[in-house]
Amino acid sequence: MRTTPVFTLCLFLMGQVMLWAGSPSDYFGAKPGALAKSKSSYLGGREPELTAVNKIITDANKCLKAEPESVMDKTKVPPSGNKHDYMSIAPYFWPDPSKSNGLPYMRQDGKVNPESKNEENSDRVRFGRTLDRIETLALAYYFTREKKYADHAAKLIKVWFLNPDTKMNPNLNFAQAIAGRTDGRGEGVLDTRRMGLVLDSANLISNTSDFTEANQKALIQWMTSYYDWLMKSPNGKAERAATNNHGTWFDVQAAHLALGLGKKEDAKKIIEAVRTKRIPAQIESDGKQPEELARTASFSYSCMNLDAFFTLANLGEHAGVDLWRKNNKDSRSLRKALDFLLPYINQPPAKWPYKQIKEIDESNMLPLLRQAALAFDAPEYEKIIKKFDEAPKERFQILYRK
Repeated sequence: MRTTPVFTLCLFLMGQVMLWAGSPSDYFGAKPGALAKSKSSYLGGREPELTAVNKIITDANKCLKAEPESVMDKTKVPPSGNKHDYMSIAPYFWPDPSKSNGLPYMRQDGKVNPESKNEENSDRVRFGRTLDRIETLALAYYFTREKKYADHAAKLIKVWFLNPDTKMNPNLNFAQAIAGRTDGRGEGVLDTRRMGLVLDSANLISNTSDFTEANQKALIQWMTSYYDWLMKSPNGKAERAATNNHGTWFDVQAAHLALGLGKKEDAKKIIEAVRTKRIPAQIESDGKQPEELARTASFSYSCMNLDAFFTLANLGEHAGVDLWRKNNKDSRSLRKALDFLLPYINQPPAKWPYKQIKEIDESNMLPLLRQAALAFDAPEYEKIIKKFDEAPKERFQILYRK
């Protein structure tokens, strides 16, 4: 897209009228202030925000064609007898070949059982798809002010969370079930680890006629009930006690929801505990993450856990807690964990010395590199990003910036 000076001026003037739409200050999935600055850059026709937002708009146009989905779409009924209850199947458990009925299922770490992706039995894929669409549509609305995006995002939210005939009950009692073992377990909380983005997205469309104040209040009520379940239920408590990525992502989900629900002190306590609870237990002084290195996809899980830590550090910026800096006497830190992984994505990459049964997706590191470049004022991380051709289109360009 080429812009003339007149066209750029028109976009800028439009932006002064449009910047009020939505409330990016409460979009906790982005660095504080990043969305407003990105919108100004986009309306001014500047890169890389122009390319990144255009990609969001392209994706949002595809989302407009998608019909709303709900927990009622599955054919299997949860053990409660209520299809409004979310259910999913543990991905790494398979039938026991030594048993005629295959029960109880046996764990094969890293090897995904196709049953876990069967949408007749499970809501996990459907929920992930719905969350992605809600976020994409809300961002497209924020940047373009085109109501069609807000209207469709509102429809998706209302069908999944609010409409009496289709809404999900606010619990994960039957998430990540294992045939012959359990109807649901704490690990299922990982399915909804980015639940806070629903509140962020709803905030961006809250000024539209199709997502009324009553809708916003109803969603807050639903999320408050879910937050209470998360913090008090046996499954939630089990996940919180986990000492690997499951525990880290629990903290992400709880802190993000707490911020979105106006429980800033709750969020602050959760994030502050990461300094003494998560980092010392999960990151060694040389940056290794032992719990993740023990997995069959050790690089992928190391990156996934670090993503959770970086997300917590970003949430900490909203809560007034600094997780980026040195936190322990023995120098265990998020930066050490990132630097441990860097040789294996640089060009040419070093050979990963641990077990990794699937291909490494280096692009998963790009948002982490951008956040590190900003947090530590370290241009060396930005240099690595520039080696990836797809980087200008990635969403981190608008979520994490000065």
